Amino acid sequence: MENSERLYELRGREDWRNPYPSYKKLRDHDPVHHVNHERYGDFWVLSRFQDVFDAVRDTETFCSSKGLTPDVDAMDSFEGSAAPIVMMDPPEHTDFRRLVSHLMTPRKVAYIEDEIRSFVNTRLDEIEEHGEVDIVEELFKPLPSFVVAHYLGVPVTDRVLFDKWTNEIVAGNAEGELGNMSSTFELFEYASNLFDRRKSEPGEDLVSILAQAGESKVSTMWAVGFVFTMITGGNDTTTGLLGGAAELLTISRDQRQILIDNQMQIRESIDEFLRLTSPVQNLARTTTHDIGINGTIIPEGHKVMLLYASANRDEREFGFDSEVLNVRRKVKKMLSLGYGPHHCLGASVARTMGTVALECLLDRCPDFSVDAEKGRFAPGAFVRRYEYLPFSSGAHR
Repeated sequence: MENSERLYELRGREDWRNPYPSYKKLRDHDPVHHVNHERYGDFWVLSRFQDVFDAVRDTETFCSSKGLTPDVDAMDSFEGSAAPIVMMDPPEHTDFRRLVSHLMTPRKVAYIEDEIRSFVNTRLDEIEEHGEVDIVEELFKPLPSFVVAHYLGVPVTDRVLFDKWTNEIVAGNAEGELGNMSSTFELFEYASNLFDRRKSEPGEDLVSILAQAGESKVSTMWAVGFVFTMITGGNDTTTGLLGGAAELLTISRDQRQILIDNQMQIRESIDEFLRLTSPVQNLARTTTHDIGINGTIIPEGHKVMLLYASANRDEREFGFDSEVLNVRRKVKKMLSLGYGPHHCLGASVARTMGTVALECLLDRCPDFSVDAEKGRFAPGAFVRRYEYLPFSSGAHR
């Protein structure tokens, strides 16, 4: 048996280049893997689809309220009232989720699809003029920032500052830090003021809904925490999806042609792109009692890393071609957006951004390519995304 460092490691930057062979070794040889980490101590890693799928739905056994990283002290920096929604368990998690979920249903998201398409096309106008660009900087990073600002109700006049803060905070979050401290404090102050303003001047955005709920349900601190959750959870994950999808379409020309020939297929293929890219590669839960999985006992109170990216490529669930792009694949279940109580609030938004971006790219630049070998991955042990990815528009229509 190979040692822990070879079978599983907390990755970042160049280590994200190709983690998939090690994931397969885990699935095949040690699906309930024990790690003795020099910094975080003992934790366990689940890598098979069924095991991870069962764990994300069982919030009574695998709780989120102890943090989503292997650090046992992960929640020390949060006051009880300020814990992000992703680090809550039912029923508290369910109550807060109910406040905002109706704004992110597929029907509601459909109303902003034209705005997203306009944004993407405006960016592509600039990209086509240059021919070769960093597609992350020019499109894949600005797009989710634009959409998050829309949902939070950030006025258009404030978008430039908001984008600056967002970029610096996302970068810092990937480094495992708070990022640029001045940006963090500036955004904290801005979000607090926006929350207070929406109490008397409500709109139809998420911050307004939280402000109108009243202090007894939503404190200023919790609302600000929600803003930060939207930024860190909604930005780099979508960037990861789009960068990974562009790489897959550069490699798999036959699959690209299927989408060019039938653009209606793009919307149906987004879950396949989400499955293979798995922007959030892994997150942790904490066991609330001893639990037996595949003949191994994981003790109560231990962190368990749920390896979504491995589960999403498990041959036991997706068949012999599980690691190959198939845009016609009918994906019934996958873990890129969570499942059960912690299913991603922004799932419909993410799918819409992915659909529109690929539709516009393939329509206007059907011969585009990205140079993955020259691409550079972002730091951070949980989200796999390019922070730099050379793009050539090719011969466009």
